[in-house]
Amino acid sequence: MAAYDKSDLERRMAGSVEALKSDLIGLRTGRASVNMLDPVTVEVYGSHMPLNQVATVSAPEPRLLSVQVWDKSNVGPADKAIRSAGLGLNPIVDGQTLRLPIPDLTEERRKELAKLAGKYAENARIAARNVRRDGMDALKTDEKKGVFGEDERKRHETEVQKLTDATIADIDAAAAAKEKEILGK
Repeated sequence: MAAYDKSDLERRMAGSVEALKSDLIGLRTGRASVNMLDPVTVEVYGSHMPLNQVATVSAPEPRLLSVQVWDKSNVGPADKAIRSAGLGLNPIVDGQTLRLPIPDLTEERRKELAKLAGKYAENARIAARNVRRDGMDALKTDEKKGVFGEDERKRHETEVQKLTDATIADIDAAAAAKEKEILGK
């Protein structure tokens, strides 16, 4: 049984890019995005639930989010959860609807967010390099077991390195696009 599995490495590297993209979606850029509220959990019915399970979130305008709470008794807890989520948003209660104006980002906050995007990208690069290391270790193990010879191992190592380079290029592109969006350049 060979330890080297190219499709597993590809899946894991793609996973590091997807994880980065989902982290970057949560970063605020000054434009309203329904995904901004994904981390918000509301304490209702004796448990913590994601906001999107107790309300409909929409972005009717570029600088406004609208949260339509389904059950009138959950308006207060939803308002409290959004205020305490650390997103810098102050909901305006309008019946069963919460309106969230998106404030302008200060230059300092933009730089902090760009730095955070860079940190997320570095974590994704580290994940990709860890997958590469696992792949290289598996190739050496297979060569020792006699699954294939040195030439085939070197050919596979080149494939793993190309996959890693492509993955890191994807990570860098996603991070650069997000930083550009945050800094408004």
